[in-house]
Amino acid sequence: MDELLLKHEPLLRLATFLVVLAVMAAAEVVSPRRRREIPRVLRWTNNLALVVLDTAILRLLFPVLAVGMAFLAREHGFGLFNMLAVPGWLAILATIVILDLVVYLQHVLFHAVPGLWRLHRVHHADLEIDVTTGLRFHPIEIVLSMVLKLGTVAALGAPPAAVLLFEVILNGMAMFNHSNVKLPDPVDRVLRLVVVTPDMHRVHHSIRPVETNSNYGFNLSLWDRLFGTYRAQPALGHEGMTIGIEQFRERRELWLDRMLTQPFRGPASGHALDVERLAADEGQLDRAQEAARMAAREFVDERPRGTGAREQAA
Repeated sequence: MDELLLKHEPLLRLATFLVVLAVMAAAEVVSPRRRREIPRVLRWTNNLALVVLDTAILRLLFPVLAVGMAFLAREHGFGLFNMLAVPGWLAILATIVILDLVVYLQHVLFHAVPGLWRLHRVHHADLEIDVTTGLRFHPIEIVLSMVLKLGTVAALGAPPAAVLLFEVILNGMAMFNHSNVKLPDPVDRVLRLVVVTPDMHRVHHSIRPVETNSNYGFNLSLWDRLFGTYRAQPALGHEGMTIGIEQFRERRELWLDRMLTQPFRGPASGHALDVERLAADEGQLDRAQEAARMAAREFVDERPRGTGAREQAA
């Protein structure tokens, strides 16, 4: 069974990828959350080209990937779950939860460290957000992520089936929660109690740094709530918010060649430790909200006397 799993791993992952991509792309057409302004052919061809490049680089650089590392750990008996008498179902469940936590912490780290943010901002520089945005990562970030994942799988002695299941879930959820899909509000409220929904993750792609540096989860919504990084909605609403970052606003930056050089151009502003920038951004929002409240109060005060009473009587 294990040999069969390893042999057909690429086919299983590719089939799942194509099915989820097709389903979410169709859902974006049927029930879009935001109006599309940029031709899909421009963004999709370059985002998917980056996926192909990332995959090729991983296959060239690493003799084994995450599932292969799980088989090596089992064969040689290293790793936590290979040393302890843990029921199979518990090892699988624990592996999925722990790997999800590691991905959350890695995401926070890539926002906090300026050098890592330079790599990760390629993901955020997409000027619109849809199912392909969830696949758009710089090759160096993909390589560093794989190193961390291999180390975690080896330390856990994770079951191969659990690692494959996690990889499939992570890839599928990344496409789901980046999709430009409008879920009914009651469905969104229930789902986000457990998993990251498109509306929840879209906040993370706001141009406002205080929103960019929130909602880091890709799968379980638990981590953002537990560690205080949860933000329910964008300040300007999902239709009014601006997607992306302050840098790289031209459409030319959506091309593959420009994406690959983005980490090496411009300052690394907007990261989670850019305290002064975040404070200024939050202060600007507070001032705008206060101005709106004052304008509303002045409007009420300037109404003809007796209007309120007539309205109440009506």
